[in-house]
Amino acid sequence: MKIKGIKHVFFDLDHTLWDFDKNSALTFEKIFDVHTLGINTREFLDAYEPINLNYWKLYREEKIDKESLRYKRLKDTFDAVGSQVSDEVINQLSEDYITYLTTFNHLFEGTIELLDYLQADYELHIITNGFEEAQQRKMDNSNISKYFETITNSESAGVKKPNPIIFNHALQTSKAKPEESIMIGDNYEADILGAIDVGLDVILFNYHNYNAEPHIKQVNQLVDLKKYL
Repeated sequence: MKIKGIKHVFFDLDHTLWDFDKNSALTFEKIFDVHTLGINTREFLDAYEPINLNYWKLYREEKIDKESLRYKRLKDTFDAVGSQVSDEVINQLSEDYITYLTTFNHLFEGTIELLDYLQADYELHIITNGFEEAQQRKMDNSNISKYFETITNSESAGVKKPNPIIFNHALQTSKAKPEESIMIGDNYEADILGAIDVGLDVILFNYHNYNAEPHIKQVNQLVDLKKYL
């Protein structure tokens, strides 16, 4: 059923439009090859993904800074897979990861079709916890920047989702009212609960197959958003 009264659609970027997992895996393959580390990428990623999610949670909660996130997620993963890698190499890998990540620009299936469809009737915006220098490159290189009126990131807002300040900052920047706005994202805590807290409607992009609350609108594929918007 179509949602009435919506004028502004806010999207998360990573894991919602931009296929972070796929692009990240390709990036690790690249930097391991550049540094001739001889590490099994699949084994590394199986360990890395939950470690990375945990460090991002700590980062959202202001318990670690950006530099600690970038170093510790790699250090802990190498330790978990039993690879001895020096701090010097880890720090270089951390920098190279950010450099190469935005050279891979796979979007989720249906992203362009959906944005073309929505752009005719709504103002579109991004709210992201990602690092400012990387997020703009991701959008530019994947040719989706043109769809969005505003881009709010956690570094410019000074806080991270689900903090209400970042959502209010995005609303103010876009001149949008909460009752005329909807947030679409994959992270239940950061995107969905954070947006609800400031009065936005929400749709969970549930490709992770979370057991979300039954009253939360959700889709498993982006094109299914057309039934709501």
